[in-house]
Amino acid sequence: MYEPNVVGDWQEYDEHAGLRVRVHCLRAAEPPRGRDDAAEGMTYFNLRVTVENRGERHFGIHLEDGQIDVRVGPDGESAFIDWRNSQFIEGFDVYPLRRATAVLYAAGPEASLSQVDVQIQLRVDEEWTDRRLWAGGVGLDEGQAHPSVGRESLAHQVSNFLREQADEGTA
Repeated sequence: MYEPNVVGDWQEYDEHAGLRVRVHCLRAAEPPRGRDDAAEGMTYFNLRVTVENRGERHFGIHLEDGQIDVRVGPDGESAFIDWRNSQFIEGFDVYPLRRATAVLYAAGPEASLSQVDVQIQLRVDEEWTDRRLWAGGVGLDEGQAHPSVGRESLAHQVSNFLREQADEGTA
């Protein structure tokens, strides 16, 4: 069974050596250029999608509208995405040891924001990658997932293992 990533976890792409992506910084936040009238009665939140290149060559990255899907609540209803306030990665070359970050503003019913799923499908050098999913919630600390992921999920276990390995490597 496929387990989603937990918000804050890195996901590596096997087909593009050294390229990895993560969804992080999921929190309540008002958009910088004002609220969209279509989000009336909803609570705004934002998240970041960071693409990092740890490989030996550069990659041309596209992460635009239609490549990010945000669902909220137990029924997975579509969140309102505020395209006007969001910042995407449009045709950017990510060189080795560099990052590019997209910032997305979205809104949904406040009661549904404890469970947020974000699906990403990057386009790398004009090729589509497989879709990847991150699960979390507004108000949860990064690394915590909503109840459907569970504390003992594979994604959580792998994340803990990688953190422990990183801590040992810096000690």
